[in-house]
Amino acid sequence: MLKTNAMRILENAQVEYEVYEYPPPAQLDATTIAQTIDKPVEQTFKTLVTQAPTQQHGFEHFVFVIPANAELSVKKAAVAAGVKNLEMLPLKKLLPLTGYVHGGCSPVGMKKNFPVFIDETAVLFDTIYLSGGKIGLTLALNAEALASGIGATFADLTL
Repeated sequence: MLKTNAMRILENAQVEYEVYEYPPPAQLDATTIAQTIDKPVEQTFKTLVTQAPTQQHGFEHFVFVIPANAELSVKKAAVAAGVKNLEMLPLKKLLPLTGYVHGGCSPVGMKKNFPVFIDETAVLFDTIYLSGGKIGLTLALNAEALASGIGATFADLTL
């Protein structure tokens, strides 16, 4: 198995992880992936990239990691990020901005270091599951170790 950027960065940060490889399901959403790897949906997290308009730069970008079965509260996310408003990044901008495709987007190893916020429910579990940086690859790791390794912040992010 070839290592992804996410895996290399986690190793450099001394964050332990386990790898789950699987044939990609037809539907590339986190709930389906949780079922594919036979893990609880509330412990399986998805990575969402947002943008906030700024006067100087056009857009500022933020990354949110939330449970597969939850919906991002844009208001709570904006408060966590310290901005007035946020919107989801248009899908066509995901690959050029992050280096990741839909269904394989990891909060670790994007082209730039964007602020990352992890839903506070992640700390309820010893292990969470999230994309390893490519379709068909999920990583199992401790949320607090992840946050420490990548400088992420925990916040209340869901509806």
